[in-house]
Amino acid sequence: MFPMQMNSKTKMPGRTPGALLPFLLLTLALNLNSTLAQEDGDHQYTSEAIAEGLRVYTQQCALCHGPQGDTIDGIDLRRGVFRTATSDDDLREIVTGGAAEGRMPAIVLRDEELSGVIAYIRAGFDPSGIAIKIGDPERGKVLFEGKGECASCHRVNGIGPRTAPDLTSIGAQRTPSSLQMNLLDPPTALLPINRPVRIVTRNEETVVGRRLNEDTYSVQIIDSQERLRSLLKTDIVRYEISDAPSKQPTTLTSEEVADVVGYLLTLRGLQ
Repeated sequence: MFPMQMNSKTKMPGRTPGALLPFLLLTLALNLNSTLAQEDGDHQYTSEAIAEGLRVYTQQCALCHGPQGDTIDGIDLRRGVFRTATSDDDLREIVTGGAAEGRMPAIVLRDEELSGVIAYIRAGFDPSGIAIKIGDPERGKVLFEGKGECASCHRVNGIGPRTAPDLTSIGAQRTPSSLQMNLLDPPTALLPINRPVRIVTRNEETVVGRRLNEDTYSVQIIDSQERLRSLLKTDIVRYEISDAPSKQPTTLTSEEVADVVGYLLTLRGLQ
């Protein structure tokens, strides 16, 4: 919605000048709330912020980091690979405070310019993409192990059950938007290999679990008792792959979701 432009000749039908101010204030409040809902409630920056970030990045950052953000060893901004930063706040501190013992100087930006750069990075350098807000990893770890109940199914660094996919290296395998989608809309984000399966064998045994691998002749699964099973397809009389997700959308708040995503991005293999 574009803001209304008014001049001395503009008249509002049925409104006196004295009644116009409350109307304008209400309109401003509704527009502001809409913007905040898009940025915070959906964990996304606006498309305008991403476009602003492209402009600022091209002018201020591309000379050192390159147009694709990958010219410095150990850093690939487009793919979200950083040396130390994880959360959006981390990136803000690096941009405004400098890093690498002065080799990256501090950059003075307006708030909207700084938010734009973060949005552009989080959108994977795609001006038409979706930028996901990344929260605090330490808070996310607490939520993962507690309120979010993620650790009741997922295994991390050798700790936890095997009934759901191991997340030890998930931060190196999935994008921030994919991780967020797994929390908010599991049916959409669930990979086919991770869909629950139900198998009935020729011996009339029913095996329920999660696929690990499948080829032309066999299927390997972790069953409901966390046992590794390898079954020949010639011994299977019924093989059902469920379309229903094994989990429901999270009930965490938008800020808590951002924190959990921040924690998951730190999981890049056994430390």
